[in-house]
Amino acid sequence: MDARQRFAQAMEWTYIACIVISGAALVVITLIIPLGVFMRYVMNQPLSWPEPAAVVMMVMFSFLGGAAIYRANVHIAVEALLNAVKPPVRRLMRWGVDACVGLTAAFMLGYGAQLCHVTWFQTMAEFPGLKQGIVYLPIPIAGALTLLFLFERLWAGAPPRTSIMYTDQPTDLE
Repeated sequence: MDARQRFAQAMEWTYIACIVISGAALVVITLIIPLGVFMRYVMNQPLSWPEPAAVVMMVMFSFLGGAAIYRANVHIAVEALLNAVKPPVRRLMRWGVDACVGLTAAFMLGYGAQLCHVTWFQTMAEFPGLKQGIVYLPIPIAGALTLLFLFERLWAGAPPRTSIMYTDQPTDLE
């Protein structure tokens, strides 16, 4: 197995980790918000933590899921427009999308790390043991992961059709 294949395999496992963590965060959000509503309106004993916990989970879900979405090539790129132009223009437009994604990911990495650093010693009122910088940590992590996924696409090519990200595609019956 050459270096490109090893890197692509590492990116496959990284993709799976992003999906699992994002999915777990979504499940937690789905469970704690109804709990908060139930405790507030049925039990008349409101809890202070479900909403801020959901925000923390949403940050994780959004940013790590966004990195995975880029690797799966299901990010916002208007396919109808890409399919309407000639192949040379299409290649240029795809390069433009990759350049914009790379710049955005680098911004997330740089300024996200700075945000974590600046807010590291602040805490949330509802979770005094949780540093605010940890809450924002998914931002620079997602920036780094997106850059890795971009590097994978440019260096090793698109993920193979055997990737787990294609397992939800419709299959041929015959």
